[in-house]
Order: sequence, then structure tokens, then C-alpha cells
Amino acid sequence: MLLIEDDQAVRDGLRLALTRQGHAVRAVESGERGLAGLAGVEVVVLDLMLPGMDGFEVCRRIRAAGTLPIIMLTARSDDMDVVAGLEAGADDYVVKPVRPRVLEARIRAVLRRTGESALRADTERHGELTIDRAGLVVRKDGEPVALAPTELRLLLELSRSPGRVFSRQQLLESVWEHGYLGDSRLVDACVQRLRSKIENDPAAPRFVQTVRGFGYRFGPL
Repeated sequence: MLLIEDDQAVRDGLRLALTRQGHAVRAVESGERGLAGLAGVEVVVLDLMLPGMDGFEVCRRIRAAGTLPIIMLTARSDDMDVVAGLEAGADDYVVKPVRPRVLEARIRAVLRRTGESALRADTERHGELTIDRAGLVVRKDGEPVALAPTELRLLLELSRSPGRVFSRQQLLESVWEHGYLGDSRLVDACVQRLRSKIENDPAAPRFVQTVRGFGYRFGPL
């Protein structure tokens, strides 16, 4: 695990708490050092407020390079930061002051999503989109689509029941494992990122469709 956090007291406290939970933690104080130390990392915990390169740019660069899961740390009142961080590619977020047990639960959830095996071993075809549930590979027009773990999990969940409408809360519970009234912005931001990768026209989606006032469903119908 890579922890990128500017505040030394927070950084040291989280490193100690997560190490006690059995995680191997590498902690750095800047985005530049974090980007230079991604080799072998399974998940990144990223503070948005960093000296030099800010957390948003770090998140974008990590996401552009691959599918490494990212959990961001943000201040409770910074709603715009949450939205911007999710749009930059974060998979989940935890508000400050950080409770180590909450963060550790989110880390375990995102790692389960990363390593989860599929329940069905067949390849589904939906128009130009194919979903290999055994290999966890998605292709569009025969070409692999690079999806972050949460984006893949969302697509797998929606596509299991084409035409079924899922509420945002249902998706939070099944994809993010948030068993309480969670933040629907997680779902909406992930849908936007997923659409940008699998839709010909994200503004007029065929596969991940919005059902206004209810949630989302998988098409085409």
C-alpha cells in the first residue's frame, strides 16, 4: 500500500494503525515521490492537499497509467473537492479527520473488488461490447478496454441483469460495499468514467443508461 500524505502526524498515525492491521505500508509526503514509488503497490491512499503537485493531478496520472485502486482523503466540507477527485479517477474517499478503522475497511473493500473472481464463466456479447466474466476482460469492437477495478465491478453488476433498474444505494451496497446511506456521487462519477470508455457517445449512452429519478440500468434494450 502507498500512503501519500503531507501532514507528518496524520501520515505516521495512519501508517502505524494500518501496519497493525497487517498492511505493508509505504508512506511519502508528496505526489512526486508517490508517483516515483508505485511499483508493486496494490492500492493508493491519496491526500488531495499536497505540496507541489496536488492530489488531483497525482490521481489523474495514476489513472492514466493503469487501473491501480485509489482512495482519496479529503476535508469534510470540500464537496467540490470530492466531486473533482472522483472525476479524476478515485475509487472511493474518506473524510478527515481520518478514522483508521473506517479507512482500513475501505481499503479491504477495494482490494476485494480488485481480486474478486467472477461467478459466471461465459463471455457475454452486447452489441460491440463483450464481457468475459471469467477473465475479467471487457472488449469494445474486439479491443480490450482498460477499466479500473470499481468501473469493472460496476459494469459486471449492471450487466448481470440487463434492463433491471438499480438505485444508487443498491449499487453503493453491492459495488462499494457501503452498507449505510452512502454518497451517490461515488456512483455518478464512476458511471461517467465508465461511459467515457465503453460508449461511442457518452452524452447519449446505449449501455449504461440513466433512469431519471431512480438510478441506472444496462442496455441496449
